[in-house]
Amino acid sequence: MVHRPKFTLEFAPETVDHLDAIERKYHSLIAKTIDEQLSFAPDQETRNRKPLERPTSFGATWELRFGANNRFRVFYEVDSIEQTVEVLAIGEKEGSQLFIGGKEVQI
Repeated sequence: MVHRPKFTLEFAPETVDHLDAIERKYHSLIAKTIDEQLSFAPDQETRNRKPLERPTSFGATWELRFGANNRFRVFYEVDSIEQTVEVLAIGEKEGSQLFIGGKEVQI
């Protein structure tokens, strides 16, 4: 079995406010998915984990989609040398609109 190095997850202070804008019943799903998907090989593209075409205004270069209808979005940055993942934003998609911290944003 190949040993994959574990990445350390770090959260930007703003992500607390982002989570506050999402119903509490989803918080455990969000935490579990972030841990499962971003602790190992967070910079490996999958069906629901993709590099962004251009960095966001808050510096993220990767996006993780999950939940029913890919409702939730996690935007993050990977430092492969330091083996860290910095979660910069957590949002919720409603139709064609993306809300981060309760405010609509354009990515």
